[in-house]
Amino acid sequence: MSGFLPSGTTPLPQRPGGAQTPDRSEIEAELDAYMQANTFDIIPKRKRITIFKLGKLLVFKQFFDKIEVFDALLDYYNKDQYRFEFKSIGARNNALKLMERNGFDYDLVEDLKGYVVQLPKSAKYAQILKNSVAFKETVNERLFLMKDLAAVEEAVGLGAKIVEEIKSPLFP
Repeated sequence: MSGFLPSGTTPLPQRPGGAQTPDRSEIEAELDAYMQANTFDIIPKRKRITIFKLGKLLVFKQFFDKIEVFDALLDYYNKDQYRFEFKSIGARNNALKLMERNGFDYDLVEDLKGYVVQLPKSAKYAQILKNSVAFKETVNERLFLMKDLAAVEEAVGLGAKIVEEIKSPLFP
């Protein structure tokens, strides 16, 4: 056996019974011990909600998996606009505390640049409208305030263009 080893190396130590390599069950046992998941250190990923300041209103759009969270925020839900609206700082703070306790973080956006997209009036817009927080129609185009940057990317993929310059408050 030593004739096959490169010079300067030593043979593996002998195991009981003369075997030099561990058997399959020993390898599997060591791998199982090494690969045990350490579940108590895992921190669940928190969802992010983008909240927009539109004049005196704070608004966001979010689907909540837990009906209890939606029910707790039901007083702030605008059924016509399909969004949550907060008219006072106190109402907003209460809602934010509730959402934080339920695994949500938030970003407050006052400058809408990068979140507003436009489509020609002749274009199909149902999918874009579904992911928008606010919507405005002009003579030649439709403008949408998208609920987050992922929705902006999706809208651009559907043919919308990002509005580069926002001149005045677009959405009341």
